[in-house]
Amino acid sequence: MEDLDAGRVVAGCSEAMLRTLETFGLTWDGAVEYQSARTQHYAEALAALRGRGLTFECSCSRSDLRPGRAYPGTCRAGPRHRGPTATRFRVADASVSFEDRVQGRCRFELSSLGDVLIRRRDGGFAYQLAVVVDDALQGVSDVVRGADLLDNTPWQIQLQEALGLPTPRYAHLPVVLEPRQGKLSKSRGALALDPESASRQLYQALTLLRQMPPATLKSEPTTTVLEWGLRHWNLDRFQGLKEVTPRG
Repeated sequence: MEDLDAGRVVAGCSEAMLRTLETFGLTWDGAVEYQSARTQHYAEALAALRGRGLTFECSCSRSDLRPGRAYPGTCRAGPRHRGPTATRFRVADASVSFEDRVQGRCRFELSSLGDVLIRRRDGGFAYQLAVVVDDALQGVSDVVRGADLLDNTPWQIQLQEALGLPTPRYAHLPVVLEPRQGKLSKSRGALALDPESASRQLYQALTLLRQMPPATLKSEPTTTVLEWGLRHWNLDRFQGLKEVTPRG
C-alpha cells in the first residue's frame, strides 16, 4: 500500500481496496505491506546514495519549475534559495535501454528526463525511491503497470543500479482513455468498480486488452473468468499499444 503521503490518505480506503480485490477474485501472497512502515529502509537507501555523492539538495518549489518539463539542474551546484530543501538523484549523462514485454525495446536519454526527486521538501520519501526499495525487499520479479509510467522506468533502473538492487522485468499495459482522450482513471466521469458485477467487469477488461473472451463468460463466476484469462492470456495481442478507448 502506497501510503507515504499522509495528507492524501483517506481513512478506510486501503481496507476497501483489499475487499474489492477479494470480490474480484484477486488475491496476494503473504501479508499486505504498507510503505509507511518501511521508512527506515528508505532512509538507509537515501543515506547510501548520499554517501556515494549521487544526490543533491534542491530548494526549487513547484512554481520555480515549468510544468511538464524536465528538471533543468538548477540546484546541482547547491540550493539557490534558503529554507527547506528536497533531495534529487543526480542522473548520469547517459541512455537507459530495456526490453519491455509489451512496448518492446525502449531507450531513454536520462538528460532529457532530469534529476528525479527522491525526498520531498517536507522530509517524506518520494515514489521513485520507495518503489525501487519495495520491489527489492519483496523479491518482485515482474512489474506490470500502465504505459503512462513507462518513462519512470529509466529512473528506477538507475536507482536499482546505484543501490546494487536487481532489475525486474517490466510490462507496461495500455492505459484506458475516455472518448475525449483524457485518462479514464482521472476523469470525473469514471465510475467505481461494482462488486455486484465483478464477472462482467473482468470480461470487459479482457475485451479491452484484446483477449477475445467468449460472450458467455460475462455471466460465469469470477473464478471461471480468471481461469479463462490465465489459460488464454496473450501479450502479443496488444504489443506496442499504449492507449485503448472503450466502446459504447
